[in-house]
Amino acid sequence: MARAAVSGRLTWRVASVAENRAITASARSLVFDVPGWPGHLPGQHVDVRLTAEDGYSVQRSYSIASAANGDRVELAVQRVADGEVSPYLCDVLNAGDQVELRGPVGGWFVWRATDPAPVLLVAGGSGIAPLMAMIRSRAEQGSRVPFRLVYSVRTPQDVYFADELRQRAREDAGLDVHLVYTREAPEGAPAPKRIGVATLNTHGWPPDFTPNCFVCGPTGFVEAVADILVALGHDPRRVRTERFG
Repeated sequence: MARAAVSGRLTWRVASVAENRAITASARSLVFDVPGWPGHLPGQHVDVRLTAEDGYSVQRSYSIASAANGDRVELAVQRVADGEVSPYLCDVLNAGDQVELRGPVGGWFVWRATDPAPVLLVAGGSGIAPLMAMIRSRAEQGSRVPFRLVYSVRTPQDVYFADELRQRAREDAGLDVHLVYTREAPEGAPAPKRIGVATLNTHGWPPDFTPNCFVCGPTGFVEAVADILVALGHDPRRVRTERFG
């Protein structure tokens, strides 16, 4: 990491869109150039503020999906059909357009490469974003900490960063990726199901390995997964959660 995340008073910065591309039919990857960005830790998030010409302003929080990389920040934005902000971010913003961005925010749901404990990542839908930042940071820093990702999605078309995850599962030594489909599974994959005890018992880490567990997704998903991990014997203090919705 070129620069460490800076704590203290946060200020709004002008961020310019460098790239806006589709990652699923309903989600976009937005990469911003943020001059003076102080760096961030994987797992942190930012606030994005939009201001109309009449002064009306609205802001939302989004997890950072990128590893710290100079003055650039990547967000993964799910388009909410009746949303006030996400349709604008996904469908209106083009390269060169500007928004205001504040951060990085958060110091609990973060992974530090200096921690040697194995890591279990459990994502539901767009909850992959901050966990992707951890996976990318691990690779960028040449970490050998073993990672396991269990990622729940409705269908194969709903997998964020699908090509990159396939590539990393092949090439990033020590990273295991397991996908769980809840509605439609591709040919050759197990039948659709929800993440349960058997899934986390098989594709997670045993509790006596004392892994750090990061769980991110919709509130119901996060609560169910956290309960299972604790029931399996994981130390609740090592089960860190981030939820939305």
